[in-house]
Amino acid sequence: MGASISNDEIAALVQPNRVHKRVYTDPALFDLEMERIWGNAWIFIGHESQVKSPGDFFTTTIGKQPVIVTRHSDNQVYVLYNRCAHKGAQLIVAPCGHAQQLRCAYHGYVFDTAGALVHVPKGEGYQNSAFSRDNPSTDIRRVARVETYRGFIFANQALHGPDLASWLGPAITSFDNAVDRSPTGEIEMTGGVLRYMHDANWKILLENVSDNMHPAVTHQSAWQPAKQAAREFPDDQKPLPLAMLEPFGSSYEFFDTIAMTTCGNGHTWSGGNATIHIGYPRESKYVRDMEAVHGEEKTNRILSMQRQNTIIYPSIAFKSALQTIRVYRPIAVDKTIQETWTFKLGGVADDMLHTSVLYNQLIFSPYSIAGHDDYEAYHRIQHGLQTEASEWVSQHRHYGRDQHNDDGTTQAPGTSDIVFRHEFEAWKNYMTSSNVEAS
Repeated sequence: MGASISNDEIAALVQPNRVHKRVYTDPALFDLEMERIWGNAWIFIGHESQVKSPGDFFTTTIGKQPVIVTRHSDNQVYVLYNRCAHKGAQLIVAPCGHAQQLRCAYHGYVFDTAGALVHVPKGEGYQNSAFSRDNPSTDIRRVARVETYRGFIFANQALHGPDLASWLGPAITSFDNAVDRSPTGEIEMTGGVLRYMHDANWKILLENVSDNMHPAVTHQSAWQPAKQAAREFPDDQKPLPLAMLEPFGSSYEFFDTIAMTTCGNGHTWSGGNATIHIGYPRESKYVRDMEAVHGEEKTNRILSMQRQNTIIYPSIAFKSALQTIRVYRPIAVDKTIQETWTFKLGGVADDMLHTSVLYNQLIFSPYSIAGHDDYEAYHRIQHGLQTEASEWVSQHRHYGRDQHNDDGTTQAPGTSDIVFRHEFEAWKNYMTSSNVEAS
């Protein structure tokens, strides 16, 4: 369906400071995105702590492709397409579990956890045929490339392209900061997932992560009562939920200090020294434990990195200082699932985990105080773009005033549209590249 859209037509949809509404509403473009972006970018899959032991597995998706993530007896992590090589039935429907083998529920064909065919019922029926254990095409097909960085698992459906570290570029330092915050250098995904279906295009959700113009307006019903209630408490006795909600009502001048940084391939981060999360209590024992491992100077350097959000385009946004990852799963041109996961720092008391879980429940849960505000905004954008009014979406704020840094990154004030422009630069590159492979 999308093949009839030429690269020239796609390129014309993205201009230096605006994009055409079709990028959010056209089902044919969505199908091309699944092939050219989600089929060629490194997509976040999960964390090694979700498959600790051989036989552990969990299921997820890459774009619209269902996959199984396993740890095999060779201790390697494999990402397999969730499809039996016989009749095509999904092999696993459970979200996670443990299995020494993968058995199809339709005819009982059995595969090992690396995807190799190990048993065919009444196998003599395949004598002198191409369907046999000696033919790799009868195995479960593996995703072309899988790499991990400090425990974070990424997969890429394209056989060729940059390795993960090169593709991440300067954004890799946010993963370093996330793991270095553990005195043991270990983190673990824990506490389950908050899953929230939105009736909006995936790019609308991803853009909102870096939209510092919206919190004071969209979330007024959350921060304003919190600010009023907080007046009843001394600053050092303020309940944590109020401390989390109040900053959403900060001034535009404050949000400008949460600088936006772009670093290639659509990846970005916001903040560095300023963030709405500064001020949460931190146990002195945690700081002492960190200093015992890293020394005072390195500990200060680790803990002072306050990146509010890091976006790894196109699939995740995470808060390294708050141990939170949001994963974006496109369903249709106007349907996206947002998953919010929490990770626990190794060697750290559960108080910090409780802070992260509390924040996620307050802000990202379907039943949160703030999440429904964003849901309504996404809904209004998706439906507003259906009108016959202007065909263009503005990205003009702070256009032409970016600061280019020696490390190859580009920076702008926190209320700039620089992130949106950068994401669509990456979008256009993926969608029109001659190097794009079929997934």
